Amino acid sequence: MLEFGQTKDAAEAGDLIRDVSEAEFMTHVIEASREVPVIVDFWAPWCGPCKTLGPALEAAVTAARGKVRMAKVNVDENQMIAGQLRIQSIPTVYAFWQGKPVDGFQGAVPGSEIKAFVDKLAALAGDGGLGEALDAAEAMLGEGAAVDAAETFAAILGEEPENARAYGGLVRAHLALGNQEQAEGLLANVPAAIAGAAEVEAARAQLALLKQAATAGPVAELLDRVLAHPDDHQARFDLAQALHAAGKIEGAVEELLELVKRDREWNDGAAKKQLFTIFEALKPNDPVVLKGRRKLSSLLFA
Repeated sequence: MLEFGQTKDAAEAGDLIRDVSEAEFMTHVIEASREVPVIVDFWAPWCGPCKTLGPALEAAVTAARGKVRMAKVNVDENQMIAGQLRIQSIPTVYAFWQGKPVDGFQGAVPGSEIKAFVDKLAALAGDGGLGEALDAAEAMLGEGAAVDAAETFAAILGEEPENARAYGGLVRAHLALGNQEQAEGLLANVPAAIAGAAEVEAARAQLALLKQAATAGPVAELLDRVLAHPDDHQARFDLAQALHAAGKIEGAVEELLELVKRDREWNDGAAKKQLFTIFEALKPNDPVVLKGRRKLSSLLFA
């Protein structure tokens, strides 16, 4: 499949990195930079540092998956263009965007600096439509089109395997489809770089709540128990789980807040932990979250 926001030509691996002559410079650097940033590596076969910098740049450009391109100019064979750009030593690297040089450096630099250089350039052209695709997938999921959402999230991950929003979205889509095993498998193998991301934690919280719902008791019976024995903390905790399983999230939050009010340390702070799980599973700006966090803070810090 093509990368989001990318043309068919740009998707071809051979177009990402190429040797460019003076006759091709206008086409493959100046004009090409109007679509995507182009890095130009000025080098020569006899240049020792070039042999280190060149492959490192190529690796970084390849990792950017089409968000930048690279042109390699041999200064021995293309002295005119090197002179026009006042290349005085090599390796020299220039970056072009919208037909103009926008950044550059001389000499071999560490890998971390190369990555930062490429990432900065990649950001100039935006995210290639990934943001719009993510929004569309979220809308699909919200409208009940979980299959389409899952396919879109998976396609995005094909472009950016460490996109936390897409990863969490794919887990939630599988949960919506009833594919609990697939969701658990995804969470068990989440890339380390995004394991603690809020979007992944939200999906993990939704899975935990779904498992609880499978064993939740009947709301009516638990409510009767709580009314008859207000200090039965386990009954109130079970009632909160049952209410959440029935889709009465605000009611579940209220029961848990009441439990925190009565005994915040009960069962090793189970009520507070359950509240955080519910909050994580919802969007940060959800009214239930905002109201619940405010009330919890007032109880904990009163």
